Amino acid sequence: MKPRVAVFSFTSCEGCSLAILECENELLDVINLVDFVRWREAMTETSDEIDIAFVDGSISTHEDVRKLQEIREMSKMLIALGACAHTTCITGLKNRFGMSQVKEIVYGPDGAQFDTIPARPLRAVVPVDFELPGCPIDRGEFLRCVRDLALGKKPKLPNYPVCVECKRKGNVCVFFKGMKCMGPVARAGCGALCPSFGDYCEACRGFVDNPNEESHKETLTEHGLTVQEVMNYFTLFNAYDESQI
Repeated sequence: MKPRVAVFSFTSCEGCSLAILECENELLDVINLVDFVRWREAMTETSDEIDIAFVDGSISTHEDVRKLQEIREMSKMLIALGACAHTTCITGLKNRFGMSQVKEIVYGPDGAQFDTIPARPLRAVVPVDFELPGCPIDRGEFLRCVRDLALGKKPKLPNYPVCVECKRKGNVCVFFKGMKCMGPVARAGCGALCPSFGDYCEACRGFVDNPNEESHKETLTEHGLTVQEVMNYFTLFNAYDESQI
């Protein structure tokens, strides 16, 4: 019997859920491996019998917490889908302010009535079996993840920095272009997409395990930068404070 798969979305643009639909021809291969039983963007049918739940988006309301806990209870495995579910992404920026201030800024004088809490990744609320990073997710990585899960294998992510992929592609280091970059500590797997097109890495895939911080500091110092300057600059995808978990 094929695993029963559901896709859920919380606070996000739902681009990662949409990225699954954009697998197009490859989606037929996915359907041969699993049965989608619940997915708001793709089907009207619903089911509470779920083997694998892919969950997109950060948790930013009390209602989100309750719903995510329900999903965890009804699912055998829970996979965080994309940067918002993995690191809170842009939704974590509101955590810099008090929630009362956030409500007033976003909703105006009547904002107090709205339910909002500091944004958090899924793993801060419930146990998560695997996290697929990226903004949006890499479709190839998603397909490999589904294939591994269907075969009863645990998926794996690259655990080396984006700099490795830049070197493989022969890219000129963006530091030598006068730019800032998180490539030395950011998790690879994107094919160094941004630096390959003349941009810098913002660590949308989070950080490698045990990053070589000393080497990164040396690189920053060489180019007249400090760790604090760079971290202040690159908070779009990594604003969440891990010490809060």
